[in-house]
Amino acid sequence: MDLSNKRVIVVGLGKSGVAAARLCLRRGARVLGTDAAPAEKLPRELGQLGVELCLGGHAGVDFARADLIVLSPGVPPLPQLAHATAPVIGEMELAARCVTAPILAVGGTNGKSTTTTLCADMLRAGGQRIFAGANLGTPACEAADQPLDVVVFEVSSFQLEHAPSFHPKVSVLLNISEDHLDRYASFDEYATAKGNAFVNQIEGDVAVVPQGDPACEKQARRGRAKLASFGQGGDYVVHGRSVVERASGEVFSLEGVDLHGRHNLENAAAAIAAVRALGLGRSAIEAGLRGFHPLHHRMALVREAFGVRFYDDSKGTNVGAAVTALRGLEEERAVLIAGGRDKLGSYEPLAEALAEKGRAVVVIGEAAERIAQAVGERLPVARAGSMEEAVQVALGLAKPGDAVLLSPACSSYDMFRDYVDRGNRFAAAVSALGGEEARA
Repeated sequence: MDLSNKRVIVVGLGKSGVAAARLCLRRGARVLGTDAAPAEKLPRELGQLGVELCLGGHAGVDFARADLIVLSPGVPPLPQLAHATAPVIGEMELAARCVTAPILAVGGTNGKSTTTTLCADMLRAGGQRIFAGANLGTPACEAADQPLDVVVFEVSSFQLEHAPSFHPKVSVLLNISEDHLDRYASFDEYATAKGNAFVNQIEGDVAVVPQGDPACEKQARRGRAKLASFGQGGDYVVHGRSVVERASGEVFSLEGVDLHGRHNLENAAAAIAAVRALGLGRSAIEAGLRGFHPLHHRMALVREAFGVRFYDDSKGTNVGAAVTALRGLEEERAVLIAGGRDKLGSYEPLAEALAEKGRAVVVIGEAAERIAQAVGERLPVARAGSMEEAVQVALGLAKPGDAVLLSPACSSYDMFRDYVDRGNRFAAAVSALGGEEARA
């Protein structure tokens, strides 16, 4: 991508924006970086980039003079761009235009990070030179100018809003459930953003979707890729602790793999489908699975004590994630800890899952009353003012053989710095419960 002497405006100067600015500078562009935040709240290296800066707002930016505008994924819709004549693309789109290796994209409301990591681990085990990033921590633009065999991008709806030429060789859509309705006007608008990853796929590409999921299949059919399915009745099916590839009869063992919950076994099936589409063999797949370590705060088993297992799924920041985590538990019953900053979706699906699987629910944070109202009389509801109190109350409600699951169905910003802080506080509270005598 030749940007020689082009005027590029990068909007949003967090990690992704800084990476985009660096890439544009390497391509010969004249870069202006702008952010609504003041300098003291932005990365220190901004001053060393060699770019013109407009911070604390965008009032001084002449977007009409740009040749290209690059948006970081967290940037909300800007009225200033309504009259821009230059192309407006996302940071991930910029990165994709600057890599030559095939792209494997992993999207979905829930399970993206685990599935992306599984794909990366399996490809590495097969000797592939890979980059894994985008929504998974490392900015997509850091993949540019590297000698790579495969680029693995975790893709969010925000990143796909401005990705007009994004073309993955393999694109995975794990699921679509209500999320970010504070940003999107409707669920359909959100689903369409998710499905943008398929639009530029052509014959010879592969789209991986859950079997029997019409919403995901509808999005996949916006492109021309061959469909591969995972799940019951699909091309890749979970049987016990293994995944069976229907076409060949190959069996991929999940024994000893550190994955908890039925949904994570399904994520493994999706990951296997994706890397098989790139020609990866069984030995590399199983070696990658054995080397997998679960990501923090995503269905991580914290401790087993008092006959109860405590699971940290603090990354379950929407209703769909909490429902999936709850229904995926091996334990017959669970006490759920849920609540936080409300995302304005319905909690009825969570209430229905609790009616099937729940022993009780402990609600916290700003959304506590809305969750309690949705649950109603279906099972006991307790309230707690802190994570420490929530853990103590949950333990008192649980019975031997149950799980206590933190899967909040909400964002964390009302009580915690972020989902990591929330998960760490949960783990610390569980560790502080002491020995068996503490239950009495």
